[in-house]
Amino acid sequence: MVLEKVKAILSSQFDVEEDSITPETNIADDLGADSLDVVDMLMSLEDEFNVEIPDEEIDHIRTVGEVVAYIEEHM
Repeated sequence: MVLEKVKAILSSQFDVEEDSITPETNIADDLGADSLDVVDMLMSLEDEFNVEIPDEEIDHIRTVGEVVAYIEEHM
């Protein structure tokens, strides 16, 4: 369920097909996200899932699967 919501948010934000996003999708390399895109994405995810993702964690989150794992762990 978390993965599906994350995929929907990323699909909308990065204008890519939801089906093309997998847990292995690299946010920077595969979705073309720059640092500003990542901040926007994290704010959207924080609002959607009511979690806080500290700035120091951002450097450790590179793939969609890592985003999902972080959210699931902190919900």
